[in-house]
Amino acid sequence: MTRRRRQRGFSLLEVLVAFAILAVSLGVLLQIFSRVTTSTMTTAQYSRAVALAESRLAAVGSAIPLKEGTSSGDPEDGFAWELAIVPFALSATPVPEGFAVGVMPVAAYRVTVIVLWRDGARARRLALSTLRLAQVD
Repeated sequence: MTRRRRQRGFSLLEVLVAFAILAVSLGVLLQIFSRVTTSTMTTAQYSRAVALAESRLAAVGSAIPLKEGTSSGDPEDGFAWELAIVPFALSATPVPEGFAVGVMPVAAYRVTVIVLWRDGARARRLALSTLRLAQVD
């Protein structure tokens, strides 16, 4: 009676299957990290665009006069901006009985800032808009 020796270690087929599983898993993980990195970069670009647009909106009335017109600025780190100020008609709201009717000498303006930039081959655009009141002389 011959005894079979017990085989120790892994066969070549088992090692190849393990490497194939490892390669597929690493490929999937690399795709996930690539997408997360791209998403993070896009989010950072939108955050910078929002900060630029908000700073332009905040400058209206101080550094930028609140009067009808458009303006734009030199691109800042690849972000170009355009600002448009247009009159906005306030609708006449009926005053409830018992309230004093006073006329406020104000004019309303819609202020819109558009920020443009390129993300690789894609053109990106962000627009923020608000209403501002100006005292009429």
